[in-house]
Amino acid sequence: MEGNWFYEQLLSYKVSPHSAELWSLIFNVVLVVVVLIVATLFSRKILLTLSLGWIKKNRYRWDDALLDNHVIDKFSWLIPILLAHLLLDSLLPAESTIYIVLKRTTQVFLIIIGVISINTLLSAVGDIYRMSRIKRADVLHGFIDAGKIISYIIGAIFIISIFSGMSPWGIISVFGGMTAVTMLIFKDTIVGFVASIQLSTTDMVRIGDWVEMPSYGADGDVISMSIHTIRIQNWDKTITTIPTYALVSNSFKNWRGMSDSGGRRIKRALTIDVNSIRFCDDNMLERFSSLRLLSNYLSTKEKEIEDYNRDLLPDSEDTLLINGRRQTNIGVFRAYVIAFLKNNEQINQNMTFLVRQLPPTEHGLPLEIYVFSKDKRWAKYEDIQADIFDHLFAALPIFDLQAFQNPSGNDFRHFTRPVNIDTGVTGLNE
Repeated sequence: MEGNWFYEQLLSYKVSPHSAELWSLIFNVVLVVVVLIVATLFSRKILLTLSLGWIKKNRYRWDDALLDNHVIDKFSWLIPILLAHLLLDSLLPAESTIYIVLKRTTQVFLIIIGVISINTLLSAVGDIYRMSRIKRADVLHGFIDAGKIISYIIGAIFIISIFSGMSPWGIISVFGGMTAVTMLIFKDTIVGFVASIQLSTTDMVRIGDWVEMPSYGADGDVISMSIHTIRIQNWDKTITTIPTYALVSNSFKNWRGMSDSGGRRIKRALTIDVNSIRFCDDNMLERFSSLRLLSNYLSTKEKEIEDYNRDLLPDSEDTLLINGRRQTNIGVFRAYVIAFLKNNEQINQNMTFLVRQLPPTEHGLPLEIYVFSKDKRWAKYEDIQADIFDHLFAALPIFDLQAFQNPSGNDFRHFTRPVNIDTGVTGLNE
């Protein structure tokens, strides 16, 4: 204790060296505790309050992440701990038991607070990145998670080093010798970290993307990404958690291309009963010409067909509709569908626009509509699609066409009605 001011003062008052050393230790410990309390109050009540007040009042948005993640709050604990750590070296003898205990305790607290502070700072960096790069914070998220794990491992190694007396490098070499066990323990973390880097560098998935992965029952928006898992909020508001590596090893559908494009695809077919398809006679064409959307088309088409037939059959007065070119009700209806969609303000005319016939099946002739709606919102998209097909189904009878529909139970009941004995008519023709 030589050189300690309080110890020297006690000796000057004829206090025994043993008692002087004991009282000097007590005084110095109390002094360290008092300084620790004063430094804590100063850093927490004054510096922290001033810093938080400045952050709340300034016009910058990026420092709000420091406030939300309590970064300054965590770092403020370093001031009293560092001060106490320095005072122990100057006030207590290095060979005393109380010095060793308090020195190791402050070192452990210093490491714990340092690790927590680094982790909150990394979280704040991720939030700041999210503010500056909307929907792309996931690019940095995997590296932030990896940084947090590394900080925890390094902190644990230094704490073990403090209590065991071993060098941190010695502890690391021990872990290195246990590589196989370490790989087994951290297998999911390592695989997830590699997968998160692949997802980030290739930009396969972002927060906010609509992702569909049937093998995991996931169909909704990505709400969070980490090294281990990706969380997807399905449309029924349930949450599906998927391992990060699953998006690399398995196939999935990302609807971001649709969201970034100018429209959302409408791909649906009207199935026409082939028994209702026929050539158009003059009465039908006259009736169709009264439709505003078809008047120009019919006049142009009729002139084209007349010119063709005149060249093909110059001297013939054949009235058979099959000879030469003739319009059909399905062809006129297809032209009507095209004109109807061309005049629909909800359809994006600059994207793929098709109205086509698909190969006929046992269910009739499919007339497929392949267009894109301008509004990509789910509810609005469904409204637009329903309005289109409501109109087209109602328009089919005008063109003497029928939609195919399998017979229902009610249809079969009509077939099985008994014949009326007096009239000789079946129930079907009543």
